[in-house]
Amino acid sequence: MKLLLLLLFFTELFSSTLQLATSANPSRLNPILATDSSSSEITGFLFNGLVKYDKDNKVIIGDLAKKFYFKDDTTLIFELRKGVLWHDGKPFSAKDVLFTYKTLISDKIASPYSAGFRFVKDVKVLDPYTVAVEYKKPYFKALETWMMGIVPEHLLKDEKNLMNSSFNMHPIGTGPYKLTQLEFSKNIELLANENYFEGRPKIDKIAFHVIADPMTRILMLKNGELDLGSIDPLVMERQLSSDFFKRFNIYEKISLSYTYLGLNLRKKKFADPRVRKALSLAINRQELIDILFFKHAKVCTGPFLPGSSAYNSNIKAPKQNIEQAKALLREAGYDEKHPFVFEIATSNSSSIRPYAAEILQYQLAKAGVVVKLRVMEWQAFLNMVVFPHKFDTVLLGWGLSPTPDPYMFWHSDNDKKGGFNLVGYHNSEIDKLIERSQSIIDKAKLVKIWQKMFAMIVHDNPYLFLYIPNSITAVNKKIKNIKPASGGIWYNYIKWEKE
Repeated sequence: MKLLLLLLFFTELFSSTLQLATSANPSRLNPILATDSSSSEITGFLFNGLVKYDKDNKVIIGDLAKKFYFKDDTTLIFELRKGVLWHDGKPFSAKDVLFTYKTLISDKIASPYSAGFRFVKDVKVLDPYTVAVEYKKPYFKALETWMMGIVPEHLLKDEKNLMNSSFNMHPIGTGPYKLTQLEFSKNIELLANENYFEGRPKIDKIAFHVIADPMTRILMLKNGELDLGSIDPLVMERQLSSDFFKRFNIYEKISLSYTYLGLNLRKKKFADPRVRKALSLAINRQELIDILFFKHAKVCTGPFLPGSSAYNSNIKAPKQNIEQAKALLREAGYDEKHPFVFEIATSNSSSIRPYAAEILQYQLAKAGVVVKLRVMEWQAFLNMVVFPHKFDTVLLGWGLSPTPDPYMFWHSDNDKKGGFNLVGYHNSEIDKLIERSQSIIDKAKLVKIWQKMFAMIVHDNPYLFLYIPNSITAVNKKIKNIKPASGGIWYNYIKWEKE
């Protein structure tokens, strides 16, 4: 007994732990239900899809699938890895892929990810390690859809209510780490998977500290209590000492995300396009960036990111024009005696957005608009405001795939419970363009349609597109083997080591 205790003591003493922070408690650690950033981040360590992007986010490569190919325009074949084990030791097989698909398209769950499988006609298990996916027609994101994390059939096949299943807080995946501890508002601990098919991760544990306050996260990073963390531009420029840069490496790149002010188009006050245009013209986006980001962001001009083939460089962000904004509001029936009034709701999980809301409030006041602010804790914001659509406007952001899928955010079908069309945007012409684009494989034709959609959505002002922040990450120099790529630093994290 003493020998065992001694062995456990030395194992703990010499084990390595990557100390991270997350801004909120995860809602569901289930890849097909994870819609908040905390859940998505953590499930990424626990589950695998059939495929994934390479280090540069350009080429799709195998993950749980060792090989994949199109038999014809509408038939996709996956040859799965053999010997992959779930965290409970049970073997992974084609049955799990079929089960995940059937669950996603069933009425048992409400998941925005189900939309990606709407063109699948059938999924067949050809043998324990081969899956055939038959599509109704060619689909431009057929492969990327299968980046969705696969869930275990043997644990969930008899589950009556997956939305509230205990599995969502006690997940079993195939990923490089497995969940060993989950204390809400405290710590979440992941342990290296000894049987991971790509080899055991070099770092033994990942510990997530649930820290809602951004300044507390920065303080913990400065004190060495965290090994890695995001740095806001203000902190980067004004609050870090030379000692910090001796202890941390800085990795900066433009993020695959943008921040927007979403207008609830279900409300009568936002139905008038003159009002939406006036609000857009009252905002000085560059001033917003200069105050909050210094040189570490750029103005967002529309729904698809610069560098993607869908980006329309001909569309420019509107310049602030207070007089024109006032004139449009007067046309719509608002003046000093009867000002346009609305509320901006946002979350304190970001240190930037509450300040951005205050700046927007100040800028809009110049046009006679009265803005009220509501800043909430992240989970309350999601569950009480965003998903029930109980807001005037929301200050939010989207992280986007390198290959955009307008259907999820802009098609009328996704103005529903669990859908990502949060603002209730309906445009029949956009719907038709999206539907037509889904089956176009010719990249040149697809690009033309995407860029047309870009211009039309910007013209309609369902969102007031604001800024694209840079991603600034500080990493303790004790973490070795980090090799930055255009897709970021995380692609090879199982090879990281900690001194």
